[in-house]
Amino acid sequence: MKIILDENLPRQLKMDFASDLEVTTVRDMGWQGKKNGELLGLIAFNGFDIFITIDKNLPNQQNLDKFNLSIFVLSAKNNRRKTLQELIRKIEDTIKKGNYDKITRIS
Repeated sequence: MKIILDENLPRQLKMDFASDLEVTTVRDMGWQGKKNGELLGLIAFNGFDIFITIDKNLPNQQNLDKFNLSIFVLSAKNNRRKTLQELIRKIEDTIKKGNYDKITRIS
């Protein structure tokens, strides 16, 4: 399972995921500053399965049907690592159960 974290999430958050998940960041890939459409295309083309973001507007701004990719939209009071760490278990449980769609909201 290949997961990529949006640039609006802390880079260190990738270390909080279970070791059986391959997690990288938009920054690690050198894709920071890309517009959403181009970014989603790069993510899908490079074989990522899940894109995690806190951009709640993303699903409404893009035609997501053209990307073979699932997007997890996090809902948290801020984007600090400590706050987001609380959502990691929910993300991992959702992935393990296979209980996610094209857009999955995690709060």
